[in-house]
Amino acid sequence: MNEMLAYLGVALMVGLTGIGSCIGVTICGNTTVGAMKKNPDALGQYIGLSALPSSQGLYGFVAFFMTKGAIDALLASGGITAAAAWAILGVGLALGVVGLYSAIRQAQVCANGIQAISAGHNVFGGTMVMAVFPELYAILALLVTILTVTAF
Repeated sequence: MNEMLAYLGVALMVGLTGIGSCIGVTICGNTTVGAMKKNPDALGQYIGLSALPSSQGLYGFVAFFMTKGAIDALLASGGITAAAAWAILGVGLALGVVGLYSAIRQAQVCANGIQAISAGHNVFGGTMVMAVFPELYAILALLVTILTVTAF
């Protein structure tokens, strides 16, 4: 039972962050397609902004390796306690939900920047800065996950 709870946490962290990144890059990709009709010369800037929401999925992937290592160590030392299983489930859910939501919200910031660039505005740098803010919360959730799983 404890193993199942822990692996459910792993599935949530990887699955939800991946879904968020998929939705995020799709929002930006769709905006880029429209923006290329107006200003195809700014494709490099569009791609740079479109790639940003993919990072949350990477955080889930990094957390997978950290958590898998902790689970393997716990199993080798006699098993996963209920407290450890619930902790892994909790941080997996937290990282998954925060990563999902922050990727979508970051994509909305990036999509607005892409639209503004296509209209001729010089907002690439400002959009990059503003897009970091939603991502910071995914980074914090990743750090909480790392700190939690390395405490076992």
